[in-house]
Amino acid sequence: MVILLFMLSVWMGCQSDTHRSQSSPMAKADSLIVGGGCETCEYMYIGQPAEIDAVDTSEGWREPGQKLVVKGRVFQIDGKTPAAGILLYYWQTDHMGLYSYRSTMPEAARRHGHIRGWVRTDAEGRYTLHTARPAPYPNSNIPAHIHMVVKEPGMSEYYIDDYEFDDDKLLTGAERKKRTSRGGTGVLRPELVNGVQVAERNIILGLNIPDHPAMKTKPKTIGLAVGEEQPSFIPFHAWGPDKGSRACPVCKYGKYQGIIYFLGANPNWNEVKQWLLFLEQESKQRAPYLKVYLVYGDDHNYSSAIRDRELFDLGRALNIQHLALTYVPSFSDEESEIHLNKLLDLTGNVFVLYKQRVITDKFIDIQPTPTAMRSLTEALERAGS
Repeated sequence: MVILLFMLSVWMGCQSDTHRSQSSPMAKADSLIVGGGCETCEYMYIGQPAEIDAVDTSEGWREPGQKLVVKGRVFQIDGKTPAAGILLYYWQTDHMGLYSYRSTMPEAARRHGHIRGWVRTDAEGRYTLHTARPAPYPNSNIPAHIHMVVKEPGMSEYYIDDYEFDDDKLLTGAERKKRTSRGGTGVLRPELVNGVQVAERNIILGLNIPDHPAMKTKPKTIGLAVGEEQPSFIPFHAWGPDKGSRACPVCKYGKYQGIIYFLGANPNWNEVKQWLLFLEQESKQRAPYLKVYLVYGDDHNYSSAIRDRELFDLGRALNIQHLALTYVPSFSDEESEIHLNKLLDLTGNVFVLYKQRVITDKFIDIQPTPTAMRSLTEALERAGS
């Protein structure tokens, strides 16, 4: 009987993972339908409190298991403008991996289990969840996760990427590549603070959500978007602490803040030198909490030996002490996995800023002017606050 209950609970919860095709029957008739369907998301209206704060404490917080606090902000599609008054609904398994039912919860929502709740973002787009770290389903290869649904005014509710855990052995590289960054990456990187795991996840409204107006009006750009995860890749290191290796920048140093200076074909080397000297000073002042990389990807007459010597001579001439100067055969190269950055045919430059592997800002084709340098510094300070 116990085994049967385990299997039933897991099966009921898994339906939310594998079937996302139905529209909510409780969506208002005048709501814009977005997201491509959201099965069982209508459960967010069952038992919904009359007053919803920006902070919520689930039943899991008071039960056995690892306590977890998730803090974050919700932004508009630009990744910078705070979105106030956005309703978020979450549900998850307990410490045994079950969507367990309690008689104190509405019978109609039992499929989501009793660890569920709501938050509404404050004026700065902030929200906080106090809950327990969910366990993966018993006898399953599905990573542990927290489901999250977003409700914007005038739109149907839609799901975003589940909250998952970077240290979960089930969240393999192959699993990560299946994610579509709906609302931005959902991968959490918890840190233990006084026995409580604390993590951050920001949400970008409409990002990678089908039929969302923000995606339709979003300007075409090069590279990944703010809120997405900075992917792993393995460049050749010509200068810096990992010289002669193919260390992955974000794998080895992604815990704090980073800048990747992607440099395309036909660079202006005088401008490159100015940028490198500026970034050297930023790295020195913010060490050890900032790591900066130049990634050169010009495939014209490419030779690894020539490219390696070119960057080595550059690093030595500028007396670079804190930066890593690296290169790849081209930005479409799959062996190095640089292609995951979506920088095909880059001819100028792209500066990607990230914190704990999540992209926090991006600058395209900027020249080394005092204004541009100040903008980079301010972006680092915003993300670090």
